Amino acid sequence: MDRRGFLRVGLAAALGAAGLAGASSASAARPKGSDTRLRSIERGPHGVTFDLAPRSAPYPVAGGAFTDPTVLAFAPRHLRIGEGRAVDVVVFFHGHGTTAREAITRHQLREQLAESRQNAILVVPQGPVRAAVGDFGRLMSPGGLGRLLEEVRGLLGSPRATVELGAASCAKATRVGRVIVAAHSGGYRGAAAAVARSGADVREAWLFDALYGEAEAFRDWLLAAPARRKLISFAIAGEPLRESLALAAMLRARGVEVLEESPRSRLSRAEMVRARAIVARPAATHGTAAVEESSLRDCLVASCLRGRGSGSFFEDADRPRAVARRT
Repeated sequence: MDRRGFLRVGLAAALGAAGLAGASSASAARPKGSDTRLRSIERGPHGVTFDLAPRSAPYPVAGGAFTDPTVLAFAPRHLRIGEGRAVDVVVFFHGHGTTAREAITRHQLREQLAESRQNAILVVPQGPVRAAVGDFGRLMSPGGLGRLLEEVRGLLGSPRATVELGAASCAKATRVGRVIVAAHSGGYRGAAAAVARSGADVREAWLFDALYGEAEAFRDWLLAAPARRKLISFAIAGEPLRESLALAAMLRARGVEVLEESPRSRLSRAEMVRARAIVARPAATHGTAAVEESSLRDCLVASCLRGRGSGSFFEDADRPRAVARRT
């Protein structure tokens, strides 16, 4: 299902190597006797990235073909835990033929979260390693994602992580708050499981050329609480576009307004904030659906998350938004 993505695996590997491969020199050495679930720490210009091996990671799992326990967690410098003592989370499910490390770099996930100024952490779980498989192991089971996020919250609130994070510490967070799930390409199965049975408070789902199936799962999740949930599908062409339009028809038949966007007819910032469902056709490729038009960043700023946001994003809020292209 990630046909075009396979052609870019070599490029993704190179980008991943340039991004997190440098973690060995930038990472804090693990103190003797410390928790082995927190494997390394990368300090960057936008925040701190933790390389974790949680017990509730997707893999390894009994009977599974994959064994990499990696879960990457990024806390932006601007993160602050508020009076509600909850930490909000954005979960990104990578596509086929890649890894969590490559995805976090290739899609500029950390940079886009930092630019959005939204008060949340980013979690990128490792699914099947460079395989045309969308099974995210334990996260496909009831409550699987909820358990992972609680474990990640605890690890980011540990004394070692607290020293690294400083003012962005998660030590005061006693629970996971709002959750947003995002997926690129073949990661849609992980996202569908998250909205259907994660045990977490999933408020929004963003699909970046990723709706190859499971449309009913997203439909049912949205219809269960349409006033407090949002679904955005960025569809380039082919199957993701056909599935997105079919899902839009199902939602409209149940009384949900679905907005549509194209390069010739952009939604306004205000419409992005108010919308419950959007089908967008970006001027991007399959591999760049989440990054080329800063789509992830704009979804973040227009989301249910709380943060300082970007003042420029909401300038002329009722006019068609000006897309910020990335290299």
